[in-house]
Amino acid sequence: MTLPDLRLFFLLSILLLTGCADNSDVRDVFFAQRSDVQVQGTGTVVKQLPDDNHGSRHQRFILRIHPDLTVLIAHNIDLAPRIPGLRVGDEVLFYGEYEWNAKGGVVHWTHRDPKNKHPHGWLRHHGKQYD
Repeated sequence: MTLPDLRLFFLLSILLLTGCADNSDVRDVFFAQRSDVQVQGTGTVVKQLPDDNHGSRHQRFILRIHPDLTVLIAHNIDLAPRIPGLRVGDEVLFYGEYEWNAKGGVVHWTHRDPKNKHPHGWLRHHGKQYD
């Protein structure tokens, strides 16, 4: 394969593996005002928020997943590693549980369930998976 072929193969592989080229599943559940739905998507960090330290600790940031939609990612850092060096403009792939709210919703359960009763979630940043 030539270098351009490898680049195209890599891009298509990511889109197929994530199943979220257009984040339509997240947009669908947002507009349907649904919650407790497993979603997969990708987005660009537009804002980092302070950690939520009440109860289980969560790394929090906002992803733009579509020109008209952002979601809050609440990543439990008591159960999974924090994404180090995360910056505005970075791309993050995610798989977790969506909870609707009027601001775009929240994706949480982006980690493994230690009790194996909930689907395992994850985040991917710069080729590394955090779960």
